Amino acid sequence: MRVVKTLAALLLANLLASAAVADCTPRSLRLAVIPIKSSEDMVREHQPLLQRLSQAAGVPVELVIAASYESVVDAIVSGGADIARLGPASYVLANRRDPGIEPFATFTLSAGPYTPAGSHYQALLLTRGNSVENIEQLRGKRVALSDPASTSGSLVPSVEFPAEVGSPLPQFFGALVYAGTHDKALEALLDGRVDAAFVASERADAYLARHALSPAALKVQWRSQPIYYDPYVFSASLCPALKQRIRTAMLDDPKAMAAFVASQDASGLVPVSQAEYAPLRQLMDASLPR
Repeated sequence: MRVVKTLAALLLANLLASAAVADCTPRSLRLAVIPIKSSEDMVREHQPLLQRLSQAAGVPVELVIAASYESVVDAIVSGGADIARLGPASYVLANRRDPGIEPFATFTLSAGPYTPAGSHYQALLLTRGNSVENIEQLRGKRVALSDPASTSGSLVPSVEFPAEVGSPLPQFFGALVYAGTHDKALEALLDGRVDAAFVASERADAYLARHALSPAALKVQWRSQPIYYDPYVFSASLCPALKQRIRTAMLDDPKAMAAFVASQDASGLVPVSQAEYAPLRQLMDASLPR
């Protein structure tokens, strides 16, 4: 009987070991990203990153450009993605659903017209040039947001801006228009289809630079508190050995990552953990119905 028990234990140990090896030897990995720019631009810009991660992981890494922020959250929670770039609030939402989702890297940002150098940015409420003198003149007007799960394009303004004006967004503004991305929200503003737009400060910096626009084309009507920038996260199911290879590939050789980092309107990549997003989590938790 002891022999049987011993053999059974050894068999179970071997099965568990085989499962662990299988988990660390997938046929491919999937990197899901929030929709920031056009799909064509994102596919082109991500080629250096995909090649480097594929080499590090030893298997192909596929890019998944999600249609919305929420679909990236669904992908990383459900196992449809192994790695993801999330917005800060999207990470908090994903981590609520699966506490095993782990942030490991984020960008550092160069200084721009609206964003200081570092790893923080802000939600901005922008209007066209001199079209509006103050926030009160926007009451009853049309405002663009990016995505319902966007940190600076929806969630933070929904919490912080009402404290400034004394009214929830749907009551203060005449209409809320979800543009899908920050760039599309800025386009709607500059085209005159909306009167104001909530966007990320670093996306506004990049938009001005890309279109050779003067900062005078836009006017800041409101700023949020600083927000720690977008995290790259691991799914809870990704094996530790692969996590370490990916972490090393993204963080340990800045020269190898320079072209990709520059394409993301950033200056570098740095390690990040749950602690950096604790203030945002507290803000979001305070906004939940009680």
